[in-house]
Amino acid sequence: MRCYCCSSKSFDECCEPFLKGDKHPSSAEQLMRSRFSAYATAHYQYILETYPKEKQQGLSVEDLAQSAQGATWFALKVHPTLAASSVDNSVDSLVDNSVSSTEDSSIDCSVHADAKVEAQTNAEAISKPSLKPITKPNNAIVEFTAYYFENKSMYQLHETSNFSVEDGKWRYHDGVLHDDCGKIKYGRNLPCVCGSNKKFKQCCATKSR
Repeated sequence: MRCYCCSSKSFDECCEPFLKGDKHPSSAEQLMRSRFSAYATAHYQYILETYPKEKQQGLSVEDLAQSAQGATWFALKVHPTLAASSVDNSVDSLVDNSVSSTEDSSIDCSVHADAKVEAQTNAEAISKPSLKPITKPNNAIVEFTAYYFENKSMYQLHETSNFSVEDGKWRYHDGVLHDDCGKIKYGRNLPCVCGSNKKFKQCCATKSR
């Protein structure tokens, strides 16, 4: 089965080892993708553990599950960002259990996903993109769009997120929501946003509920 984060790999080769705790993401993008997969599969304990310790104190698995109730996350798109790609390679030495990157430059569609929950639980997620990039080697910025269904309608969450390394592991720090977040209309005959090369109506549209 193709991974929920829309990479070119299967779930068991991509995000599942992270959700199970067998490996840890070796980049901010891997963490973002795995968090999206966690939302898609209701692994809220993983979501909680991928916040910095300070933020974990104000959240619970129950809070995250309740905030995500009713949303079906189905596709992720990672946008190229200079800040994310220019992070010093020395950060690799800070991350334990490094694994090969899941990014595939030929895949336009990807996620972290992180979504309605981030908008509701993260005080730093504001409505306008005024995020100040962190430039230290153990920090990175990732911009993504996550797609989800709620009450049979399609929504997108477009966020620019800050990630940082804490205790040798990447953590989601905070994010800024873009103005195009919210309910959207997408043609049923258009290529599916997940990058499957199928028409939307024959692919992810069937996950609407």
